[in-house]
Amino acid sequence: MAGNDLSAPLGLGKRRYLNLPLGLIGAGLATVLVTTALVWIGVVEDPLGGEPMATVPLERSVDGLSSRDFGVVEIRPSLENKGQHGDGSPGEENEPLGPRFEPKPATETENGPHPAKVAVSGVGGLSFRPDARLIEPGPHGPLPKVSDGGLRPLDIYARPASQTYTAVPKIAIIVGGLGLSQTSTQAAIERLPADVTLGFAPYGASLDRWMQHARRDGHELLLQLPMEPFDYPDNDPGPHTLLVSHDTKQLRERLSWLLSRLTNYVGVMNYMGARFSATDTSLAMLLEEITERGLMYTDDGSSSRSKAEAIAKGLRTPFSQADLVIDDVPRPAEITARLLQLEGTARAQGVAVGVASALPVTIEQLSAWSKDLEERGLQLVPISASIDRTPR
Repeated sequence: MAGNDLSAPLGLGKRRYLNLPLGLIGAGLATVLVTTALVWIGVVEDPLGGEPMATVPLERSVDGLSSRDFGVVEIRPSLENKGQHGDGSPGEENEPLGPRFEPKPATETENGPHPAKVAVSGVGGLSFRPDARLIEPGPHGPLPKVSDGGLRPLDIYARPASQTYTAVPKIAIIVGGLGLSQTSTQAAIERLPADVTLGFAPYGASLDRWMQHARRDGHELLLQLPMEPFDYPDNDPGPHTLLVSHDTKQLRERLSWLLSRLTNYVGVMNYMGARFSATDTSLAMLLEEITERGLMYTDDGSSSRSKAEAIAKGLRTPFSQADLVIDDVPRPAEITARLLQLEGTARAQGVAVGVASALPVTIEQLSAWSKDLEERGLQLVPISASIDRTPR
């Protein structure tokens, strides 16, 4: 019997054909491929993907090589940025500004001045007679100058730092106010280590005698310059104070008196002077004069407004700045704490500078503290050795 709708109800016997959405399937596959490619590019780090590649065979491996098979290529600093020496002669901008010691030091004689120092650190004293090449007559006495050959007072009168421990942290100490009290001056010269730098006030009595005593004992010297504080004249540093109201002529007149009070010093340091050191024009006039005379400038760090570091950098003035005042509270425990803080600063930045006054308690504490300094992994150096330290 032939099939009919009764033997195959509802069309169950008919063959069915599937109509697949081929367009949608193709679009889906394309989307998957594009997405996979984007994920691969984003996740897999191959910055050279798609570029031509080449494989190069290595002819030898590093097996069996010793340290002698490798060398270090010297990297020379750029010499493009040219500047000037402290004496105004041509030089490199990044050239060190610290002391340039003469290769063959001469000895001191009684017949007249000789140009160089007698001793290296720890061996003996320093020259105590002014070098004739480094002085010129002034209206109030001899003034420091750069020699015709380019030697500076900083070069000749500096104390060479010991080279025994070149890689250890270093500390420079300046004790100021010498010459005002005969007792304190003598105690500082005789009791403090030779690497402690001594700062002399310009008003002291017998300054030349004390200078010779200090130099014979090996101390490097600074001359303290009175400068205008913010509360001047209620707070007066003393006669011939450098004021911000001075023009160039007036400043040079007062400076010529101050600089002629002493000889054989490597540089100057401010005494007070918060207002003066915060005034660009006045401080620039001073540092120009100091630089031309071959001296260094030390900021005692007492004023946070001081612009000395920036101006000195621009003028290429040999410069150093104190990190802290050791005896701002003149008690043994406080001084000891400040010295420990100074040690920490030296270990952190390589070189640290502290300033203090010639008080009996300060001299006592510094003398005791310095005795085992090297055993604690630190070295005491003169202030001139801190000139070329890395900026803080």
